Order: sequence, then C-alpha cells, then structure tokens
Amino acid sequence: MTLPYGFVVTLDRHARVLDGGRALLGGHPTRLLRLSPRARPLLTGRGLHVRDTAGAVLADRLLETGLAHPDLTALPNWPQPSCSYVIPVRDRPRQLDRLLASIRHSADATVIVVDDASHRPDLIAAVTARHGARLIPLTTNLGPAGARNAGLRHVATPYVAFVDSDMVLAPDTVPTLLRHFADPDVVMAVPRITGLATAESDRWLGRYEHLRSSLDLGRNPAAVRPGTPVSWVPSACLVVRTAALVAVGGFDASMRVGEDVDLCWRLIRAGHRIRYEPSVQAAHEHRTDLTDWFRRKATYGTGAHPLALRHPEHIAPAVLAPWSAALLIALLAQRRWSLTAAVGIAAVATARNADKLKSTAHPLRHAARLTALGSVSALTQGAALLTRHWWPLTAVGCLASRRIRRATAVAALTDITLETLERRSTTTRLDPARYAAARRLDDLAYGSGVWLSAFRGRSTAALRPRVVRARRTGTGPSRLSGSSISAS
Repeated sequence: MTLPYGFVVTLDRHARVLDGGRALLGGHPTRLLRLSPRARPLLTGRGLHVRDTAGAVLADRLLETGLAHPDLTALPNWPQPSCSYVIPVRDRPRQLDRLLASIRHSADATVIVVDDASHRPDLIAAVTARHGARLIPLTTNLGPAGARNAGLRHVATPYVAFVDSDMVLAPDTVPTLLRHFADPDVVMAVPRITGLATAESDRWLGRYEHLRSSLDLGRNPAAVRPGTPVSWVPSACLVVRTAALVAVGGFDASMRVGEDVDLCWRLIRAGHRIRYEPSVQAAHEHRTDLTDWFRRKATYGTGAHPLALRHPEHIAPAVLAPWSAALLIALLAQRRWSLTAAVGIAAVATARNADKLKSTAHPLRHAARLTALGSVSALTQGAALLTRHWWPLTAVGCLASRRIRRATAVAALTDITLETLERRSTTTRLDPARYAAARRLDDLAYGSGVWLSAFRGRSTAALRPRVVRARRTGTGPSRLSGSSISAS
C-alpha cells in the first residue's frame, strides 16, 4: 500500500541534509541515503509533500528508516465515531469517573468499560452508568491484557483506543493520533504519557516520576522498532486498527506484564508500523507511595524473561556495535593501555565510517560526529548495565575489586549529572540528592525484577547484551540507495 496524495512528512530533527540535497544522513540505525536526481527536487527544505508516485515512494522510505515523521498539522482530522474506547478497570471508581469525564467530548464514540472482577462491582457499575458508557463485567480477574481482549470482542468500529483507568485524556489526544492512520501501514499510534497533577504528585517520588517515568518515552516523535530509541510503547493509552489487532490475536492474555511490548513486536513482525507521537499527551496518575512504587518497578522487570522467550532476537539490556563494545571493554579494564586502546578503536570506527561517507563532502567530519554519538551511547548503556540490569553482579564485584567500585561510582554519578542537565529546563524541581536516591531505587527495583524472572525461567537470555553489525541495504524502487553507518 502507498501513501495517499497530500500526505506530508518532515525530516527528523537529527537528520542531516548533505551536499546540497544529494544525500541524507540519520535515522535508526544511522544510514546514508543517497537521492537520485529524480528524487532530489521532491524535498522542499526539510519537508516532502506527496503529489505523485515518486513522492509517495520517497516519503515511505523516509518514514521506514526513521529519517522523517508525518506532519500531522497537514493531515485531515479523522471522524471520531470511527473509534471506540475500551477501558479496563479494577477497583478504581474514582479514577474511572475522572477518565470518563475527560473523554466526554467524544459523545458520539462508543465507550466500553471492562470491570476486571472488582471487589465492589456496584461502584464501577454506578460510575459507568452515570457517564452513559457500556459495562462488560467479568467474574474472574483476567489481568489488563485479558480485560482488553474482552472489550475488543465488543468493538464494531475500525479503530479502538485502549485507555487505562488511571489516565486522563486531553480533548485532542485521540483525534490527533487518528491522523496517523492516513498512512495505510500504520496500525498503532501512541501519545506521550506525562504525570497527572494530584495532591500526591508533588511528593518527591511524584516529582521523580514526572521527570523520569517508565511510561514517558521522551519529546521526539519516532517510528517504534526494536533496537531503536523507542523500541516499544506502553498500553496505558494507545489507538490501534481493530482488524490488525484481531488478526494477531489481540493482547497475550497469559502475560500480566510486558504485554504491551509483546504486542508491539508482534505487530512489527507482521510488517506493520507503529508511531509514537509526543505532540499530544495523556496524563497518568503515578504511584507515590514508596512500597507500592518499588513493587511496581520490580514488576516491570519481571516481564523480561517472558519477552525473551517470545522475542529472543529483540530482548537485550544493551545493543552495541562491535567497535563500541570493544571501546567499552577497554575503558572498563582501567589499565594503562585503556585510554590508548579506546582512542585507537574510535579512530578505526571513524575511518570506516568516513570510507562509507566518502561520496559526500567532509566525510571525516560527519564520521567523527557519528563516532562521538556512538561512544556516548556505548558509555550510557555500559553505565546502565552496571547500575541497573547487572546490579547484583556489580554489588558482588564491588566487594572484591577497586576497579569495579571506581567504574560503578563513575557510572552512577555520570548518569545523574547527564539527566540533571538534560532536564534543567523543566518546571518540575527535585534536588540532586533525592533524584539520585530515587534513580538508584528505580534501578534496584527493576533490576531485581529482571533477575527474578531470569531465575524463575532458568535462563540468562534477558541479561545478555547483543552485539550487532551494520548491514548494507540495497537499491530501492526509486533508485534510492542507502548504507547503514555504525553509530551505536
């Protein structure tokens, strides 16, 4: 299927236009896309308006490689009655009432509330009736995935929005997400999940979650794909094509956690696209009680092994290119030769990338930038391995090795410093000491969950990093050629 005429895409903010529009550099994985003489005029500045078949092919390629994203402001609104809402809930009448009030603007849409065996079903029924929604009561608790599937069986519209009961939607959230479906290959669109302002949200954990929630995937739009910065999206709020979801069997009801990651990867494996759209937001009531918050973070980690069984090719605590893995090992060794070896590895990587970019102007400059980005990515992932995914091993290692203690201290301080600098423009304030404490507790809880799932499954699959080689891609139908560039 091809993109419709009138579809507009805009280059990703990190994509670079080289040599007067003859090539593009960027995407995930980073690649050089050379444009044929016929394709070059199709780009106007940093945008492309689909007016013919050639434009549709180029726009499709840019979307597929992550070099560009849809310009939603140029796409028409989708009729709201084409989308139903399914809301799984258990024992949250107050939150359900708040959510249903927030979607009252969609009076023409069907709203289905699935009561997942609440202890007080009468309260859920009263709230549902007050808002004119349809109630599907379950006598047995099926979990979020099973409850969503129960609601899905009653959906008769082409699109369905799944929204958790502790969410609040803005009026434009679902209408804007529906615009993504002008691309016939898109089957799911998800907003940015932000923190809901409540009486408890100003506590230190509430402020930490506002800054670094596990559900918040950042401010940059993205094509969702394994191994990229946005490799999955949460099911707290998502809009999906009903037929596509039914075709893959809906959510995996056997999974009480990680079912959203599993669904994303199954849809992508089936050849579909998923879009993350941070220009619209949905607010989530974050947990602020320390015990409840810690338990939930650990629960997230327990999804690692079930995902490793279902998607062994995608689950990994770190994804590195061979050269960046070697650089990381050299620095962690902390020997006299470590810095020299790291510089040498980076120099070789730069030279190889420069060779791939030799057809462009200033190949060495572009290659050096890619190597710098890849080095930062490797160090960031290495720090996460020490302080988050492998923390039990790190703790044991710190007892026996001064080098491991030193590496762990540097990793812990560096990530706090970088994250503090990255978020200094936000209006939410949390002093460095409490932010650091929450960050380390977050890592401790999640890592504990990962190790618990690995122990239960008697497998280290979810704990093993993955080393991937850059692959060359062939010539496309519009004579667009691309080469993957090692930048991770």
